Amino acid sequence: MLKTTLRSFLAHKGRLALSALAVILSVAFVAGSLIFSDTVTRTFDRLFASTAADVTVQPKQDLRSARLSGSVQTLPAALRDRVAKVDGVAAARAEVSVQNAFVVDRHNESVGPTTGAPTVVRGWYVTRHSPVRLTSGHAPHGPGEALLDADTAGRRHVRTGDTLTVQAQPGTFRVRVVGIATFTTTNPGAALIYLDPAVAGRELLGSSAKATSITADAAAGVSDAVLERRVGAALGTRAYDLKTAGEQAKSAAATLGTFLDVIKYVMLGFAGVALLVGVFLIVNTFSMLIAQRTRELGLLRALGADRRQVRRSVLTEALLLGLVGSTLGLAAGTGLAYGLIRLMSAFGMNLKAAEMVIGWGTPVAAYVVGLGVTFVAAYLPARRAAAVSPMAALADAEVAGVGKPLRVRAIVGAVIGVAGAVALAGCAAATRTARAASLLGVGVGLTLIATVVAGPLLVRPVIQVLGAAFPALFGSVGRMSQRNALRNPRRTGATAAALMVGLALVSGMSVASASMSASFDRQIDRTLGADFVVQNANFTPFTRQIADRVTATPGVGLVVRQRLTPVAVRLPDGRRVTTTAAGYGARLDDVAHLTYARGGSAAALADGHLALDADYAEDHGVRLGSVLPVRFPGGGRAELTVAALTDQESAEGFGTQGGIFFGLPTLEKYVPDGQDSALYVNAAPGTRATDLRPRLERALTAFPQVQVRDQADYKELVHDQISVLLYLVYALLGLAIVIAVLGVVNTLALSVVERTREIGLLRAIGLGRRQLRRMIRLESVVIAVFGAVLGLVLGLVWGLCMQQVLALRGLTALAIPWGTIVAVMIGSAVVGVVAALLPALRASRMNVLAAIAHE
Repeated sequence: MLKTTLRSFLAHKGRLALSALAVILSVAFVAGSLIFSDTVTRTFDRLFASTAADVTVQPKQDLRSARLSGSVQTLPAALRDRVAKVDGVAAARAEVSVQNAFVVDRHNESVGPTTGAPTVVRGWYVTRHSPVRLTSGHAPHGPGEALLDADTAGRRHVRTGDTLTVQAQPGTFRVRVVGIATFTTTNPGAALIYLDPAVAGRELLGSSAKATSITADAAAGVSDAVLERRVGAALGTRAYDLKTAGEQAKSAAATLGTFLDVIKYVMLGFAGVALLVGVFLIVNTFSMLIAQRTRELGLLRALGADRRQVRRSVLTEALLLGLVGSTLGLAAGTGLAYGLIRLMSAFGMNLKAAEMVIGWGTPVAAYVVGLGVTFVAAYLPARRAAAVSPMAALADAEVAGVGKPLRVRAIVGAVIGVAGAVALAGCAAATRTARAASLLGVGVGLTLIATVVAGPLLVRPVIQVLGAAFPALFGSVGRMSQRNALRNPRRTGATAAALMVGLALVSGMSVASASMSASFDRQIDRTLGADFVVQNANFTPFTRQIADRVTATPGVGLVVRQRLTPVAVRLPDGRRVTTTAAGYGARLDDVAHLTYARGGSAAALADGHLALDADYAEDHGVRLGSVLPVRFPGGGRAELTVAALTDQESAEGFGTQGGIFFGLPTLEKYVPDGQDSALYVNAAPGTRATDLRPRLERALTAFPQVQVRDQADYKELVHDQISVLLYLVYALLGLAIVIAVLGVVNTLALSVVERTREIGLLRAIGLGRRQLRRMIRLESVVIAVFGAVLGLVLGLVWGLCMQQVLALRGLTALAIPWGTIVAVMIGSAVVGVVAALLPALRASRMNVLAAIAHE
């Protein structure tokens, strides 16, 4: 049996090659994601371990606010002297390092990275932990001098002697590049600008008496843990965070892990789609091979092979397929990881491909995935093969009993489908987001399984409708193509299912994204009353100079400032919620259309007051007049009175949870060094908005990171952000279509082999080569369109339910992208034509007499 199995596998290796591609793709994405993340993690672990000081003292950072509010938590620089006196400290430094500054070159172009990595401006110190070393020029001395890292200098064409402008929180200042520093470790993609430490505190923090951290080097023979305890005893641990080098590296690695998780989950999503669609391909391939080998299997049974041996033989072939696919997939995954590493290097994160890490878990995961998916996919065909009787060797027929499985499919599919429909109905009726999302996940899974199981039952009625025009348009060729698609409903259903999965995903997400865009458009129309919104391109805060420039621009009538900050709020129901709150300047009603259930803007913006979303307040027992304890970054605490309840249609969960806002004076009292996140600008009476915009843009020329947007720009910005998610879905669809095309090609190719004698007879009685190719193409098109119809119907149902979940978060508009749906239908027909090219060409080249004599 083993020899027979091996010979059978080698005999059909051409037919199995397309199935192996599905395994290769899925394994490649799994292996590639693991190799890439392991390589980045190992690289940065070494970076963090080598650059972290032995002990670092930082302010308490329970609410991280630098990126959101622009404020930087500081501690007294004089702490350096106290740390230096601790027994076991070899050296201590007051460090100044900020990431809320923006740096431009002499052409007013940003020198910072465009990949999301930070621009870090800090004081210049040379220690054994320094990530860079001076390679040209000299260290900065006094105000007006700076070093720049070599990677940024090369990327932005900055040379020694060039002038840079630093827009920091205290104000804007210029520096001349007097030297270039080169990374001694992996460059994480950041831009580094170094200042003289004597002036860094004044320029970046507004005072030389402030620092962002105190670092200490341990003396010989003193461990980091011991030194941390001694420094903690000297300073007190309640006011500051103390970390050893290992703890600092671990904290930095955790932050990096968030970034890596995004890449990893995206790649694993591709692997999941490849696996799911690949299962249908493998099931279909093995099912057709079993049907074609009915006589061969019958002879094996007649010669004494029992059912277990036949089943084991088929599963062994599947495992061989999985073994080959896993091995090739692991190699492809290594290449994919290499490509990602090179891609990251192109974006400024200089990883070394020579240091690629392939841990023991990667090949284990690769082979578990590859062997597992082929074994699972081939199990049902293997059971069907074991059911072949010895008498089948005497007949030229497929495995009997086709009707019974369809009846079983009808029952099972109906039960699962009803359960899925109930779950989706529960999702639509749910009033809480968590419950609705859970029911949506259950409903999507069950309806997908039900459609796959019951798909063959839908083949006859749907394809009869889809192919109804074929006889009229293409005559007997069209009629035969339609009947060929109806010949084996299970095969047609399994082939179409691979395409259905991808199209269901893209249509569902298209409805959700279109609804999100329409909802945000509606909210912008309803709430934004300002002529223009001035914001950073990446929504980070900006310095007060921006507001001063805007206010001084001729034609500006009103400027309302917005500032964001994280806050921790203790609610009456006992919950402690960390969320984002906003502070607004006076005359908010002139630039925003707010609807209040109770109170108004004047009360909400008054000192010591706040406003809250009415529904959120009801859920948590908050009433008008309730006093809420609020904690701000830096330890500031206040008890603010709820003076207004808004009845605003807002995207909770996509914006600020609870819709908390208060007056800007209240926020500045507790976070005095924050930065504005947006300016709402109205034109002065007598000035047209179209005339004001170019004036604003000219006034902000020196601040290239700041953009002036009107309502149309704001909508386009939101659409672009939502499109990023949609592009990912389209990429997943593309992968699913590639594998689905392989499935259709495989099905048609095996079908051509199966119908060799029939094709020969058709050719003998006058069917031309062109007519034969057309018949196979039409068969492929109707199968692909059948899959598209199932996918679109299923996806539209999913999309409607997704929109109901979004509605619970304030995104209530429903939009169906009919253009996308029409394009998908046309694209499916094109997919059918492309998939049929090779099988149709092969069929048309058959020798007629040899085909008639084929067994």
